[in-house]
Amino acid sequence: MSISMGNPYGMSVGAYNMMTGGIESETAKSSLDVKAAKLEASLKGDLSKASDEELMEVCKSFESYLVEQVIKNTKSVLAPSEEDDNPYLSLFGDRLYESYAQQITERGEIGLAQQLYEAMKRDYKI
Repeated sequence: MSISMGNPYGMSVGAYNMMTGGIESETAKSSLDVKAAKLEASLKGDLSKASDEELMEVCKSFESYLVEQVIKNTKSVLAPSEEDDNPYLSLFGDRLYESYAQQITERGEIGLAQQLYEAMKRDYKI
């Protein structure tokens, strides 16, 4: 699976824009590009020699990234609220959503990282 820098999902531009809510700020785009590039580098690396901890960390990074994107996109679809006028939320909202995603992943609430880890261990005999 290849993840392009501007479109980490490998989908058409129209589908990507619909999924991401259309226009993003330059900061959000660059943050998304950096995260996608880091994730892509870890996935393209030779995972056959990775320790169990390293493999699980890559799986958690993927789950956290996915959860963060779902949170951001859900927020963009919801009706505007009084919170949207909060200047701190507009400045630090991305960090807040990233923190939420990391907490959800660490607690194993979704379990995607564990499923990915088990599938990679089973299918690729890592």
